[in-house]
Amino acid sequence: CFDEFNRIDLEVLSVIAQQILTLSDGLRRGLKRITFEGSDIPLVKGFSSFITMNPGYAGRSELPDNLKALFRPCAMMVPDYAMIS
Repeated sequence: CFDEFNRIDLEVLSVIAQQILTLSDGLRRGLKRITFEGSDIPLVKGFSSFITMNPGYAGRSELPDNLKALFRPCAMMVPDYAMIS
């Protein structure tokens, strides 16, 4: 899990996108092992990655399109307790 992911520099986000894509492609293809960053590593079938973001704050950036494509969005908000009760 990567917390406040959109605080990372765009150049670094692009590298991370390629790394996550490599892992995801290996899993999608059903591989047991892949070469990752020059090392032979096992793939764990239950691997997943999550990111959290706080958009709209100063110093935050939008995710590159190649990274957006690897994640599904989910929005959360503070509940309206008056409406619920």
